[in-house]
Formats: sequence, structure tokens, C-alpha cells
Amino acid sequence: MHVSPAESIDAMRAVAKVGLSDRGILRDALLLTLAKSEDEKKALGACFDLFFATPEPQQAGGDAKDKSGEASATPPVQDVGGEPDAGDPSLGLPNLGPSGLGSLAQMLLSQDRAAIAAAIATASGAASLSDIRYFTQRGIFSGRILEQMGIQRLNDDLETLTANNPALAERLSELTEGLRENVRDAVAQALLLYGREEAENLRNEILRNAPLGRIEPRQIEQMRALIRQIARRLRDRYSKPRKRQRRGHLDVRRTLRRNAAWGSVPFLTAWKRRHRDRPKIVALCDVSGSVARVSDFFLLLIHSLHEVVSDVRSFAFSGHLIEVSDILESMSADEAMREIMSKVGFGSSDYGTSFSDFERQWMASVTPQTTVIVLGDARSNNLDPGADIVRRISERAKRLVWLNPEGRMTWGFGDSEMRRYATFCNVVRPCATAQQLEYAISDIVAAYR
Repeated sequence: MHVSPAESIDAMRAVAKVGLSDRGILRDALLLTLAKSEDEKKALGACFDLFFATPEPQQAGGDAKDKSGEASATPPVQDVGGEPDAGDPSLGLPNLGPSGLGSLAQMLLSQDRAAIAAAIATASGAASLSDIRYFTQRGIFSGRILEQMGIQRLNDDLETLTANNPALAERLSELTEGLRENVRDAVAQALLLYGREEAENLRNEILRNAPLGRIEPRQIEQMRALIRQIARRLRDRYSKPRKRQRRGHLDVRRTLRRNAAWGSVPFLTAWKRRHRDRPKIVALCDVSGSVARVSDFFLLLIHSLHEVVSDVRSFAFSGHLIEVSDILESMSADEAMREIMSKVGFGSSDYGTSFSDFERQWMASVTPQTTVIVLGDARSNNLDPGADIVRRISERAKRLVWLNPEGRMTWGFGDSEMRRYATFCNVVRPCATAQQLEYAISDIVAAYR
């Protein structure tokens, strides 16, 4: 979410009014001053809860002193060497001096939760826990934090107590395991907070190169989010008006001639203007069972580019062809694909009949400014492929681009008519992954600039 300087000032003024004592009021004040939609409220609330959450220290069994002030039943510490000093009433333990237990062991035995949490926070800062980015680093940072807290001295204390006071050693061992659990929780929380972006980038990079036709159901929504990111990136790259692009490049020769009367001082300028067509796209998508998933993401990407593509019409086919532009524009992605599939999806591909439907009803939509994109595996099930219609479409269009979700090695084998169709296409390329789909659409849009 984007936060402007003015919104930051408003938030700090609100915090100054409500104070920091009540966590819930502070959270609500930030949500009211910074979030501008329900989605942003959810995101900001989750970030607030995660950032300000403090892992609850684990408490081993026993009757340690709690917040109500009950006395601790921790066994007294036996002298493990040297003369013991006077007892420390704040810990409920004898002060064993240099030859006694270390500070971490005494902190654990006292079960002072606030002190343990503060020690973990201090050690986390010293271990640079905010640098964690990947889940594989959890063990490394857990070890660093424990080292900063003095785990080595604690282990030495355990060994000494095992020989001299087994009961207390067992008690301290349980508390040590609780400490390790607390540290693991702190590291896991930091990973969620600081490693989210890197984890998302890694996941997206894997998804970008994963075959679209084999995406697992649990990954579909993630892939749709990735496709929307790709669409935003393409919009940012191609839709921003630039003054130089609008007026062209400086024509030096004409500028000098125009300003000859002023000693060639360029009071008046002349520009080389180049007419650029806005892209007009007609997309024909095979939604038969073998390529339906790829078509889903392709149509989502195409219709996310309205700022770049001034005129786009989409059609879907398997046994016959229908226009689906209105469906995609008026419904959500899930609803649109369900509607399209209920009308023409999952049937056997019949390219000849589908191309014939397009020629009979919508051929007029193809002009010399139109790029026609066909997404399909070109497998005609040994029916008439309608190659002559593809030739006529190519003759009318600016370009004919065929995107095939199958690899090149399969083209022309079995019932594939790809090599025959390729004769009439300006561009033919495989398009099995999100990355290949992005490159293909980027090249198509860039051709108009």
C-alpha cells in the first residue's frame, strides 16, 4: 500500500492524541489514517499484528512464580564449587558468584518472562535478525541468537549441574528447551515479516517458468496474481505518455532553416513526427481440455491491458467459436472462465469449423491495423484444419501471431497442423509458461510503438 507524506503526518498526529498505552486503539488509529480500502485495512492490520507481536515465552512444568506473585517451587541451587555468597531475593536463588550459574541459567530458573523476552529481542538485534530472507536461514539465525544470549555457558552449567544436582539439571534442561522454542518462534515471526518479499519473488520466479497447463489447483490464484503483475508491468512500460514521443524528435535541419532570420538562434523548432498506431488485437483462444488452463491466463493478461490496447476483442472455441469480450469484461476471472467453459469449453478441437465461424461473422473486425493472435496447440483431431481461412485472415491483418503451448519438438506430429499454419503466420512461438507469455505479449505491444 502507498502512504503519502501527508498521510504519514496525519498518522503521527493521531498517535500523539491516542498514545501508545492501548494497543487496540493505536492499531485502529493507524488503520483509520493510512488505509484507503478494505483490502488495505486487512494488509495493514496483518502487518501491525505481525510486527508488534511478541512471542510468548514457553514455560516449563512446575510452579514457577507467575504474574499473580505466587512463590516459586524451584529447587534451591546447590553450590557447584566455591563459597556461595548471600542469596539473591529477586531471583529466589542463591547468588553463586563467579563459580556459580551464569546469568542466562539464573534468568531461566527465575522464569521472568519479561526479562527473557527482552533478552531474546536484544540478542535478535545483535544477530541482525532483520536480515533474514529465506526459510533455509532459520537455523542459522536461531543459532546466532542463542550464542548472543550465552548458550555455551548455559550448556556448561547443565553439565555441571548434571553431576552435582540432577533434579535442578533436569529442571534447567526443560527450561532450555523452552528457550529454544521461543527463539525459533521469534525467528519464524521475523521471517514472515522480513522475508515475505523475497519468498514471494522466489515463488513468482518458479511460477513464471512453470508449465501453465500443469499448474496445481492450489497455485491457480497465485498464478492469476502473477499474471496481473505482468499486466501492470506491461502497462507501466508501454502506456505512459512521454512528451518526446508525442511531439517526435528534433529536426535540426528544418529548425536551422526556420530560424535563419534570427541568425539560426532556435526561437522556432521543428520536429520529426512519426505516426504510431495504437494496438488493435483480435485474440482467438482454443479452450479445449488440453489447453484450457493456458487460455485462462492468456485471456486474463490480454484483458488486463486496456490502457495499452485500445481495441481488443476476444474469442474462444473448441468445436465452434463465440465472442467472449463482454464476458471477460463484466465478470470476475473465475466467473468468466466458468461461463466460457460452459458454452464452448472442454470439447474436441475443430479448427476448421471455428475459423469458418470467425470468417462468416467477424472477419470485418480484422483490418490492416489489427494483430490477430491465435492461442492453441493446432491439433485438429484429423479434421479439416481450415488453413485457407488462416491465409485469408493473414492477408487482411497487420500481423498474424500464433502462440502454441506445446514445445517445438511436437509440432507437425500426429494430428498437429502447426507447420501448415506457420506458413501464413508472421510470428510463431511456444508459449507454455507465464514468462513466455509475457515476452510474446510484450513483443506484440512493442511493435506498435
